[in-house]
Amino acid sequence: MDSDFIQKERYFKAQKKVKAIKGFYTHLTIYCIVIPIIIYVNLTFEPHFHWFWFSTLGWGTGLFFHWLGVFGFNLLGFGKDWEEKKIKEFMNENK
Repeated sequence: MDSDFIQKERYFKAQKKVKAIKGFYTHLTIYCIVIPIIIYVNLTFEPHFHWFWFSTLGWGTGLFFHWLGVFGFNLLGFGKDWEEKKIKEFMNENK
């Protein structure tokens, strides 16, 4: 009985993670489609003032934090127990 509950819980966590990853890639795709359109419109109709930077940097910052929320610090090397992993890595190097 407990095993079934644990399996379901793990499944729902995995499902939630997959949904978050899918949401991030959707966000990234829309960013990659819309930002060039904004740049084109800006440079076509008002080339002397580059206001597209506000959208690009603002939305890009939001996209970065979305990425950080989905993938966490793991990809930066600072995931769970990173200190322990580094200690073990350095201990193994000195053998």
